[in-house]
Parts: sequence; C-alpha cells; structure tokens
Amino acid sequence: MDYIALVYTVIRQNYLEIYIKAIIMKRKTFIRNSLGGMMSLGIPSLYANPINLIEPEPLKTSLVKEFVGAGHSKIDKVKEMLIDYPTLIYSRYDWGNGDFEEAIEGAGHVGNKEIANYLIENGARVNLFVMTMLGKTDLVKPILEAYPQLINAKGAHGFTLLHHAKVGGEDAKDLYDYLEEKGLTETKLSLQ
Repeated sequence: MDYIALVYTVIRQNYLEIYIKAIIMKRKTFIRNSLGGMMSLGIPSLYANPINLIEPEPLKTSLVKEFVGAGHSKIDKVKEMLIDYPTLIYSRYDWGNGDFEEAIEGAGHVGNKEIANYLIENGARVNLFVMTMLGKTDLVKPILEAYPQLINAKGAHGFTLLHHAKVGGEDAKDLYDYLEEKGLTETKLSLQ
C-alpha cells in the first residue's frame, strides 16, 4: 500500500470512528471529542490556531495624524500612504475635546473635491458633511427632511453643513440656499 492510500485509510477509519461515536455519545461530548480528534489529526481548527488569537497592532497615532493632515490638501501623499497602509482610510485622529477627524472630513471642510472623491472611490466612509460639500443634493436633502435636527449638526472642528456647502462652491449652491432657508446661519459652532 502506498503512502497516500495509507493516509487515506487512516483518515477514513478515524472519520468512521467519529461517526460511530456520534451515534452513541451525547452531542456535547461528541463535539468536544471531535475537535480534539481533528486537532490530533493535524486538521486545522480556528480554536487551535494561535495566529487567529493575536490582535493586530493599532496604527500609530503619528501616522494617523499625518494621513488626516494630508487629507486636507496633499493628494499624492494620501495615495502613497494608502499603498503602504490601506486601513488608514478608516482611521480618525483625535484633536482633543471630542474633535475627531478622518482624512475625508479634512477634504470636506476645506472643499477639496479631488481628495474627497479619491477617498470615496477607495472605500472611505462618507458622511453628510462631505456629501454636502460635493453638492449631492439628492442624497443630503432627504436625510435632512427625515432628520431635521441634523441641520445644526457639527462636523470636524465644529464646522457646520452651511460651511461645507459654502466651500463646495457652485456644486453645492442649491444646498447652501436650502440650509439658509431652513435657518442655518452659522458656519462654525463650538463642539461643547
């Protein structure tokens, strides 16, 4: 009998034994013994693999700060950093006092449509503020109609939707007018 046939026979016999035990044993005992049997056969198990138990290291705060800063105006830096660290696209920097910001939010409050669109195309999480800056009236207005209290929402650094519509220029003019009609006059509010 060659090696492969021998291995196949052993595995088949072990599975046959497990099947017979399943019929005889209680369910809990069967599951416990089956997992032990699979591990002894060298069949990988999620529970037996220590690699799955190791949590990844968090991104360095300085790296996140650099990426968020680049999100305001440095498209080449954004692209370069995402090649090396793809999960930066989801990261937020804490400027203190509850003032969190993602790179896409930086692009949003300075009106950088190129960076905002690049980040969206690469899977960034979008929000109402960025959509307002981009002039996505068909997306923003229904949300504000459903949740009118969001008219006074505060984005990164306390910038309002009106600020984002203003920096969005001509693309966001309809939203700027709409927000003013709804009574929003402030472009920046205190985060407290």
